[in-house]
Amino acid sequence: MSTEDKTVVLFDGVCNLCNSLVIFLIKRDRKKALMFTALQSKVGQSILKSNQLKTDNFDSFVLYKNGKIYQKSGAGIRVLGSLGGFWTLMYIFLTVPSPIRNWVYSLIANNRYKWWGQKDACMIPTPELKSRFL
Repeated sequence: MSTEDKTVVLFDGVCNLCNSLVIFLIKRDRKKALMFTALQSKVGQSILKSNQLKTDNFDSFVLYKNGKIYQKSGAGIRVLGSLGGFWTLMYIFLTVPSPIRNWVYSLIANNRYKWWGQKDACMIPTPELKSRFL
């Protein structure tokens, strides 16, 4: 399946925080513009490889949009901002220097399993959500 024309959110499929974020995004993505795939999945691995990203490091939230890759805080801000309405205010955080934003992001990412736990396997979407996953 080609991902060239899709906006794809890649997430750590075994992370409870990440899975909760995906559900949060699905509920608020009224245009159904976002597609999702776990970093560990075949599609996720293919996107990582084709963009010369590590395929064994799952601590970065990745956004693939219009052929571009965004990672960490930049990805998160853009995804939230894409929800429209009030959420477009998130774009203002792009004015914060990325080293500062990514320090906060990394603090959370490095502790996500300790603080929120993890699953033994990647999330399997329900039948009604399956169309949103690659």
